[in-house]
Amino acid sequence: MPNFRPNIRVLRDMKARNGVKENEVMRRAYLYVARNQTLPPHVRHQAQLQLNALGRYTRPTSVVNRCTESGRGRGVMSEFGLCRFQFRLKALNNEIPGVKKASW
Repeated sequence: MPNFRPNIRVLRDMKARNGVKENEVMRRAYLYVARNQTLPPHVRHQAQLQLNALGRYTRPTSVVNRCTESGRGRGVMSEFGLCRFQFRLKALNNEIPGVKKASW
């Protein structure tokens, strides 16, 4: 097995995914209260302040699909978690089960 040292971008993305997963229920509850027009304004304001106080990596938009090998953020096949170049290398080396080069 190769000596795999993750890229800082990959580590940041993993941290963001964990933060979103841990705070999803609380974040949705605050969003519901903050957007509920039937509640008094001071309750909605407090919910919005609590929502703003949550960390940077609790927002779902902070999660970006990145290649787990190279950290590349573009051309990522989410099913495999690899960018197109790494996918091609692994497919040619038969490291991805069920994937082989097409020929007809």
